[in-house]
Amino acid sequence: MNANAVKTIREGLLMSKAELARKAGVSPLTIDRVERGKDCRMETKRKIILALGYDLPDREKIFPER
Repeated sequence: MNANAVKTIREGLLMSKAELARKAGVSPLTIDRVERGKDCRMETKRKIILALGYDLPDREKIFPER
């Protein structure tokens, strides 16, 4: 099971991995790793949250605490 909702939200927005990566300023490989539940830096999470159109207080919806 995924540790986060990045893929679900991205697909719901009809956004490709490449598009999310470009908006977030990270590599598509980083997006792929995050979607597979790998850990990433807090700064990367922040960029992804904002690129998905969410506010930082909504981070629990995307990256729930384990």
